[in-house]
Amino acid sequence: MAGRRGGAAAVTAAAARQAGGMRAALARSPAASFLLAAAAAAALVGGAYFWVVVASFRLPDARAAGCRPDGEGSWSIGVYYGESPLRLRPIELEGRSNGNSSAWPVANPVLTCASATEAGYPSNFVADPFLFVQGDTLFLFFETKTTTSIQGDIGVARSFDQGATWEFLGIALDEAWHLSYPFVFKYENEIYMMPEGNKKKELRLYRATKFPLEWTLEKVLIKKPLIDASLIQYEGYWWLFGSDFTRFGVEKNAELEIWYSNSPLGPWTEHKKNPIYNSDKSLGARNGGRLFIFEGSLYRPGQDCSGTYGRRVKLHKVEKLTKEEYKEVPVNLGIEEPKKGRNAWNGMRYHHMDAQQLASGGWIAVMDGDRVPSGDSTRRTLFGYIGFLLAIALVVFVGFVKGAISCYIPPGFRVPLSRRNELSRILPVHRLNQKVRRYSTSIGRYMSATKARLNEKTWSNTLFFCVVALIGIVNVCIAVHFLCGGNGAEEAYTYQGQHSQFTMVTMTYEARLWNLKLFVEHYSRCESVREIVVVWNKGNPPSSDAFDSTVPVRIRVEEINSLNNRFRVDPLIKTRAVFELDDDIMMTCTDLEKGFRVWREHPERMVGFYPRMIDGNPLQYRNERYARGKKGYNLILTGAAFMDSEFAFKKYWSEEAREGREYVHKNFNCEDLLMNFLYANASSGRTVEYVHPAWAIDTSKLSSVAISRDTQKHYDIRTNCLAKFASIYGSLPQKWEFGMREDGWDK
Repeated sequence: MAGRRGGAAAVTAAAARQAGGMRAALARSPAASFLLAAAAAAALVGGAYFWVVVASFRLPDARAAGCRPDGEGSWSIGVYYGESPLRLRPIELEGRSNGNSSAWPVANPVLTCASATEAGYPSNFVADPFLFVQGDTLFLFFETKTTTSIQGDIGVARSFDQGATWEFLGIALDEAWHLSYPFVFKYENEIYMMPEGNKKKELRLYRATKFPLEWTLEKVLIKKPLIDASLIQYEGYWWLFGSDFTRFGVEKNAELEIWYSNSPLGPWTEHKKNPIYNSDKSLGARNGGRLFIFEGSLYRPGQDCSGTYGRRVKLHKVEKLTKEEYKEVPVNLGIEEPKKGRNAWNGMRYHHMDAQQLASGGWIAVMDGDRVPSGDSTRRTLFGYIGFLLAIALVVFVGFVKGAISCYIPPGFRVPLSRRNELSRILPVHRLNQKVRRYSTSIGRYMSATKARLNEKTWSNTLFFCVVALIGIVNVCIAVHFLCGGNGAEEAYTYQGQHSQFTMVTMTYEARLWNLKLFVEHYSRCESVREIVVVWNKGNPPSSDAFDSTVPVRIRVEEINSLNNRFRVDPLIKTRAVFELDDDIMMTCTDLEKGFRVWREHPERMVGFYPRMIDGNPLQYRNERYARGKKGYNLILTGAAFMDSEFAFKKYWSEEAREGREYVHKNFNCEDLLMNFLYANASSGRTVEYVHPAWAIDTSKLSSVAISRDTQKHYDIRTNCLAKFASIYGSLPQKWEFGMREDGWDK
């Protein structure tokens, strides 16, 4: 036994020596050292790019059960209203609010993958919405891409307030195959659903046994894999519109066919003109929702699939529909095109609409939308790996040229010859051998010559390697961007399951117009921004048309040049939330969305991005570094802060604030300090909250028109303001610590 233990110890020691020798050899290997150095440099570049650029986007939550990147998209659902189905407006323009979620107003989308996931049904997206109106209650049926089976099921939600808020009820229909497009209708006091399930090669009809969650198969209507089938009763017949992409010679998403019957239960007869369309997917052949009748005319929504699947809804007016003929013409949909690109929930695609008339006479419609094109996540992954592989190839190339990596091609490399056999008689093996030897020799000579030439110490070679390094850096950044950067959108955050919007207010004058144009162009693309109000204090105001903006820009010209103007009561502002931002501050849209989300949690507070700690006897104004040293803050600068416009503006222009306003006007400073004192004076609770921005740039440092370029003089004036306001309104709170939020947004 002792001998065995001794032998084992010897083997262990030998293995340790061998491992140590391998590590030493690896450390001495120039190739290993070079590759490790290159990997470290790539990690440094990639980490810096991630921190500066990628982190500014809203990234997928790795812990989330749903809402994962999906090749089919990230579809969600919005609600529209109007006096006509041809003139519909999104819910945010209707002024519908929900105080429980601080949504003043409620904004689209009203139903997302998060709605299903938070209800216990993890989903990657929701799409193909159909309404069923039952008195004052709305039921919404839709496709939900479940994360467990990675296929479409039919989900259902309910609303008691005309679509402002929705309760996800569960899965209404789940089959072993993919389901979508749940066309729901009522016939002879029964409620039916006709979902798409083309993988089953037939069009099925289900009947509700316990509406809305329990259904049974009623019958197979047509034994064909019809896609996106819709029914309509019109001029004495039931008409069925659908697409069959299995027809010979048909282009995908470009086919439409019609069937007719005396009853929605069948039997069904094909239209004589089938297929109506079969070659151009931009015409809107594939159905895009429920057909509807308005003022006696029949309308059919279709999908324009040019460029990407489901690019937009294309509305057609049916001019003739008989058993023998069919004619339709395109008409204006009447819905404003989204302008914010990926930062809008429907910025890249919207492919489905269900419009129905309510008992009140008005119209309601549900639409789906996507912020990315079809196959986006697949393309991003592919581009990311291509960038990664190109970066590796460049590292290997540089390593070979510099001698850190050897690449040896034996000059005697050839196809071995063996005894003559039947194969060698048939194939000219000896000729192939000669060609391989000749080519390998030529390649070896060329590589040696290239290596020698590039190792010469010349300016051209130095420039060449600098370009190679730059290309490598670009490829590393491409890899990080596409593999780690999510879908590239700066998305809004929900609170209590709802989206909302805010108004941006900035104050400026003619000498800072160039700043203002950059400001408007950037921030108008942020998803939750409803309007930008420019408080024009001095000089000739520009026209609203002078700005590149995706949202309305309103120039509010003031009679006198005063800093008090930024908080003036403005009855034209349609949102409760206002984001006051200096026109020389540039931040990411994601940071704004974070700040807005935090404000909606506590709308009684000011939520901002620049904290200060005011203390001492007498009080003294200091910068953020001092607050960090004190590990807390008690004041938020309103140069970048969210607030409740109804409370804050009225408070600022109240009689009790008159003396403070006069002091602000006299010193042309400290309006933000006054607002903090007014908030603190009005509440015994917490009145400010900080959100840490990913980055912020003060563009005033690039010009000579900032009011605070003389920092010490500026701080002295603000210190005097603190003494004045404290004598009028009392002290500020003691301190609120950094890092109190679970999400870490205030660190």
